[in-house]
Amino acid sequence: MADSAVAAASPAPFREAKLLPVDLDIERRADGTILITSKVPLRAYEANIPAAFAERAAISGDKPALGRRGPDGEWAYTSFAQLKRDMDAATQWLMDQPKPGPVLVLAGNTPAFAVMSFAAQASGRAVCPVSTTYAALGGDYGRLAHVIAKVKPGVVFAEDSAMAAGALDHLDLGGAPIVTTDPSKLTKPATAYADILRTTATEAVAASIAGLKPHDRAALMLTSGSTGLPKVVPITFDNLAANSAQCQQTIGEAAGWHDVMLDWLPWHHAAGAFVLRTTLLEGGTLYIDDGKPAPGLFETSIRNLREIPVSYFNNVPLGYTMLVEALETDPVLRATFFKKMRLMLYGGAGLSQTVHDRLQAAAVAETGHRIMMTSGYGMTETVSAFMVIHFETDKVGIGLPAPGTTLKLAPSGDRYEVRARGPNVTKGYLDEPEKTAAAFDEEGFYRTGDLAVFHDPEDPTQGLAFAGRAAEEFKLSSGTWVYGGAVRDGLLKALSPLVLDLVLCDDGRPYLGVMLWPTPGADPAEIARRLAAYNAEAHGGAARVKRALLLREPASANAHEISDKGTINRRAVIDRRAGEVERLFADRPDDEVIVLG
Repeated sequence: MADSAVAAASPAPFREAKLLPVDLDIERRADGTILITSKVPLRAYEANIPAAFAERAAISGDKPALGRRGPDGEWAYTSFAQLKRDMDAATQWLMDQPKPGPVLVLAGNTPAFAVMSFAAQASGRAVCPVSTTYAALGGDYGRLAHVIAKVKPGVVFAEDSAMAAGALDHLDLGGAPIVTTDPSKLTKPATAYADILRTTATEAVAASIAGLKPHDRAALMLTSGSTGLPKVVPITFDNLAANSAQCQQTIGEAAGWHDVMLDWLPWHHAAGAFVLRTTLLEGGTLYIDDGKPAPGLFETSIRNLREIPVSYFNNVPLGYTMLVEALETDPVLRATFFKKMRLMLYGGAGLSQTVHDRLQAAAVAETGHRIMMTSGYGMTETVSAFMVIHFETDKVGIGLPAPGTTLKLAPSGDRYEVRARGPNVTKGYLDEPEKTAAAFDEEGFYRTGDLAVFHDPEDPTQGLAFAGRAAEEFKLSSGTWVYGGAVRDGLLKALSPLVLDLVLCDDGRPYLGVMLWPTPGADPAEIARRLAAYNAEAHGGAARVKRALLLREPASANAHEISDKGTINRRAVIDRRAGEVERLFADRPDDEVIVLG
């Protein structure tokens, strides 16, 4: 279906999606620097998020706020009123605890995670959500120990007692009380979560909420730690609320956060936390998708998508790569998925143009319309997305700045380094002044480390395209630079749909190699043919692949090869698979290595 339908997709009209008009203020400096802001002012917003949720809960009452499948496979719901009651009880309990400090949350996407997060903020304690992977890895729990030493939690909430027991019993928590579902699973003293919910809330809860200030610390979020231990990013209530307002103003009417959401992105990550926060504050119902784009788990997402139509869908590029395969072969899924769909968002990395085109082909085949695809470009330091595609286009990119953000493009060869300043941008890292200083330029703009180019330098309103991460660019032994982002995107386009993802190898080698995760049933000979065709069109020797190796073992989240949001950590893959890398560059490669001219 895909090849014939792609051609038909182009002239099809877009399904209506009411987005923010493009109206830019552009300043061009003599040194080539460009500043871009939206002329549309950022709308007013309520920075006191716990107060805003209290108001929403009073309005929405028994409406379902969260839905999650129970042990029987059926959806179980938590209403706005129940969430508020549980949050108030947990807030009172937290206020009664003598040890100061943030609440460290070790939990998956569950109602209890939402309760403890909002309760932490309502009580005047920041919430520090941490991936459960940190507790499940075993060994010395080095990453979790690093986070605990940094944030000095006043309370530790670990919902899954059995999963967290080893880590909590092993680590020094500094005397922080533990809250968990089943305290009997731990050797250390702990309080049952159910007991916390039986706490009687007093007037002190409302007083605590009323006393919160915009620049109070609301959260301590962790960076991905792809190049080492994660950094801790303090985020204020104003940062959170400003970013929610930016995204609602830019794409909110099409996204419909007040309606029904289905999402898997982890809430301990900036993008997932945004979805939880915004849906609850806007009065929508968030269905928790316990699947993710990983072997053995994506089937859960497909089941949910076959059942629940949504007007907005949010995923990482790997998720879309897996989804489009299913859409092209499953008519029931295709009908449900596109029934209400008005906006699809990708974030976390650049989406392959080929995958984009196949998605549009599926949409046109089902509805006769293309569906607006937007990007959510941002990072932990900007809370979530601060650049968005809010105009009709068939080009993959990172869009334009949302209201309130000033985008600074600093010349870097034939590209630009992306920098940002605005109310959503945090002030730096917790207790790391040197890294904070390095992260901001002399005008206070946050240096993302990412590179971009204009789709059309003569018409900035067409937005920008991602052109690589400086940290992902490396030199071959010849001294020639490999522009990792551009090469990776080109290879994914050339190899779609035969390959799920890939990793470029490696610094200091005489030529470029690549390790690939093929889709099930992909023909190695066809992959080799596609690679040869890619090489024939590649510009410059550093972009040509001389060796390739198909990987049998999926990327491992436990080894940090793949993040909880489904993005590949190139360095972790290369370091963990040193044997495969050596096979790739061996003087006499084995038969499984694809050798190209």
